[in-house]
Amino acid sequence: MLENARDKGIFIDFIGGYTDHCHCLVSLGFDQTIKNAMQLIKGESSYWINNQKLIDSHFQWQNDYFAASVSESMLDITRNYIRNQEEHHKNKSFDDEFNDFLLKHGFKKIDDDLG
Repeated sequence: MLENARDKGIFIDFIGGYTDHCHCLVSLGFDQTIKNAMQLIKGESSYWINNQKLIDSHFQWQNDYFAASVSESMLDITRNYIRNQEEHHKNKSFDDEFNDFLLKHGFKKIDDDLG
């Protein structure tokens, strides 16, 4: 992921995840959008995983993603959070942690508005 992103001009500061998700701390250039960066990161990594035959079935990321900005003063805390995903998820599932995050910061799930 890091090499492919770098080749596309995307700087991934830190990357990590757990069994069912991935976190990327990304610094966008002035002419980059989150949407385009995610399309490139997800597309290139899916292609690489399938090309390397790392899993028995066809790999693809889910269609959606979540992005939030992080202030410079929170970079080390964010890196540490990403670094310790396995430990985080021993006590709380990704879904529970994500829902708690949304509530804590006043975000609303998109599908909450759908009938």
